[in-house]
Amino acid sequence: MDTSKYIDPLTQRYASKEMMYIFSDDNKFTTWRKLWIALAEGEKSLGLDITDEQINEMKAHINDIDYDVARAKEKEVRHDVMAHVHAFGAQCPSAMPIIHLGATSCYVGDNTDLIVYYEALTLVRKKLVNVLDILKNFAMKYRSLPTLGFTHLQPAQLVTVGKRACLWMQDFTIDFDNLEHVMSNYKLRGVKGTTGTQASFMQLFDNDGEKVKKLNEIVIEKMGFNKAFAVTGQTYPRKVDYNILALLSEIAQSAYKLAGDIRILQNMKEIEEPFEKSQIGSSAMAYKRNPMRSERICSLARYVMSLPVNGAMTASTQWFERTLDDSANKRLVMAQSFLAIDAILDLLINVTDGLVVYDKVIDKHIQAELPFMATEVILMECVKRGGNRQELHEKIRVYSMEASREVKLNGKDNDLISRIMKDDAFKPIHSYIYDILDAKNFIGRADEQVVEFIDSEIEPILKKYSSDKGFRSEINV
Repeated sequence: MDTSKYIDPLTQRYASKEMMYIFSDDNKFTTWRKLWIALAEGEKSLGLDITDEQINEMKAHINDIDYDVARAKEKEVRHDVMAHVHAFGAQCPSAMPIIHLGATSCYVGDNTDLIVYYEALTLVRKKLVNVLDILKNFAMKYRSLPTLGFTHLQPAQLVTVGKRACLWMQDFTIDFDNLEHVMSNYKLRGVKGTTGTQASFMQLFDNDGEKVKKLNEIVIEKMGFNKAFAVTGQTYPRKVDYNILALLSEIAQSAYKLAGDIRILQNMKEIEEPFEKSQIGSSAMAYKRNPMRSERICSLARYVMSLPVNGAMTASTQWFERTLDDSANKRLVMAQSFLAIDAILDLLINVTDGLVVYDKVIDKHIQAELPFMATEVILMECVKRGGNRQELHEKIRVYSMEASREVKLNGKDNDLISRIMKDDAFKPIHSYIYDILDAKNFIGRADEQVVEFIDSEIEPILKKYSSDKGFRSEINV
């Protein structure tokens, strides 16, 4: 590795080998060659003078790209597509005359970008399935474990640890629905010519429009797709890029929410992300167990969330049939967004699969707040046994204020229940007050909601993509 040059942290530290290959030169330029072969095969099948020998020669050199020749030619002609046409033709001399026949640069450039993005979306979908699968198991395991709910980051009614995990999953199911929408409506640019009119192909086929339409269908089918845009300029609509960036931003938002919650829970010592035996939490404070991976998720997610506006600006400034101010920009933005979301998903798989739950700490925090939450139930139980509601309400109000004062001013435990136990006005419930205070009496239908949500929302996804389950990520740093 040349340490004297800047290296992208996403490729050096964070993204997976799978996603890096998808955006590699090898994948890009072999796809260019596959597109040139598909075009030649389609043109031959529709009557152009192209031989099997030429096509077989091209197929024999799909993977052995001579990058030195291509780089030297691009330096000379300042055109990446023509440089690779020349490099391919140098290896396929008999096919050289028909490589790229009738096509514009965007035939290989744009169609390849769309194919690469689809491959990347497929990997994103696979990893998201595994995040949901892991969270499902976590939610089911802890579906009945009470925990403090929080609104405004202040203690509120109890929920369960599993129910909270369902909130995380629900965010991801919204993202998953949008991901499936994008993928199910996916289109290639197709075979459209320089400004999208297919004029060059009309010349090749003597103005036979049906053959030109058929060529478009043949090529997209050979490349594994069934749809192309009905009309384009020179490029596919750049709103496609914006929609993809927005989708990845949505996944990043969900990831940030989950990781943010874990960071707070780790501060409270209720739930921790996995911490390896030799891991160092702080260079100065040896005792610390910082939520480093959750923090990294948030850090990368913030970056991904910032990118859709870039796509919006590009889509809105594509004058007429196209401009070239999108090219350098999208080389950066699209790949970086996918590489970052890939790293986020790997981290999510790692973190959620190793979450540690400290139920005793969770219960300690519940007990600090539950007496206040239980006062209405205590009041109603006493009234049912002949007590005076107004008198009892005033006593509870006073005892609650006193207990709260001791907690806040003197740092003592919440002693509200012991105050109530000393007052004979509450004697009818003294014998079973601790049954009333069972935390599970305050979780409503949370445990049932977990099961219902998983059955209705999560299991159909996991069943549909069952072959994707079982993936485990590798974290490099």
